[in-house]
Amino acid sequence: MRITRVYTRSGDDGSTRLGGGGKVSKDSRRTEAYGTVDELNSCVGWALAGDLDRDVREELRRIQNDLFHLGADLCLREEEKKDRDVPRIEARHVERLERFIDRLQPGLGPLEEFILPGGAPAAAALHLARAVCRRAERTAVALSSAEEIGAVVIPYLNRLSDALFVMARRENQRCGEPEPRWEKDA
Repeated sequence: MRITRVYTRSGDDGSTRLGGGGKVSKDSRRTEAYGTVDELNSCVGWALAGDLDRDVREELRRIQNDLFHLGADLCLREEEKKDRDVPRIEARHVERLERFIDRLQPGLGPLEEFILPGGAPAAAALHLARAVCRRAERTAVALSSAEEIGAVVIPYLNRLSDALFVMARRENQRCGEPEPRWEKDA
């Protein structure tokens, strides 16, 4: 891919082209879904700008690449993928997230109450990424009610939000920051 000019003016009318060439409104469910994934990727980038555990940093870099796969997966309609070699989110991506969660979680201890987003700066950034991930999941679910999407898109986003939560807990633990806890009687 080679981009020689950032602006094209072709979207000035509120439309955009999908990966298969079809034109849609910028507020369509599909553009909302892949746009939210792009926003999520930016949040992951923000978390990467912080002081992170090496293992968490390496996994987040892989996740950023996965999110580009996911964006490519979402910017093409399923029928357009049949004749193209398009990066997609696959079961192996979900399985890698599960292995990562399984590796981190035992050292964190059980959750006995809800925790609030916050703590160390990197943990707070990971909580923000988790919240945006949940929104990306909701937009993908909304899109899937209207159009077919990749079979692993929603499971990936669901597992990713879990992974981001566990990473945030790990970062607070590593930094010696107590996890902010929800005080239900406050």
